[in-house]
Order: sequence, then C-alpha cells, then structure tokens
Amino acid sequence: MSYMLLRVVIILIIFGAIFLGVRRIWRDWTGQAKAVDQARRTRDLKERARPDVIDLKRSDDGVYRPPGKGDDRRD
Repeated sequence: MSYMLLRVVIILIIFGAIFLGVRRIWRDWTGQAKAVDQARRTRDLKERARPDVIDLKRSDDGVYRPPGKGDDRRD
C-alpha cells in the first residue's frame, strides 16, 4: 500500500513540476509578446504623426491611393 502511495506522490510531484514550468514559460512568452506589441504600437503611432506620412484610401478598384489624387483614374 505504501508503495502505491509513494508512486502516486512521485507522479503528482512530477506533473506539478511540469505544470508549473509550462505555466511560467507561457507567462514569460505572453508578457514578452505584449511588450513587443506595445513597443511596435508606440513606434507606429509616432511614425504616423510625422508630417511627411500620407494617409492612403482604398479606391473602388481596390488600389490604395492618396485622397483627392486620381480618384477618377482607372488603370
């Protein structure tokens, strides 16, 4: 009986260690991914605020063009 109990305890300890390790890896990866996303978002917003950046609009034919230029153009 004690052999079976010892075996169950050892298996529970192994699975607990695996679970905690996987959980820690998951939390590290998601935290790092969030930090990278936030850095990219900050960079993109900063770049978008520059005066030389042009906002492109999608025309009816699916081509992105600056607004007001070539609206009637069909290639």
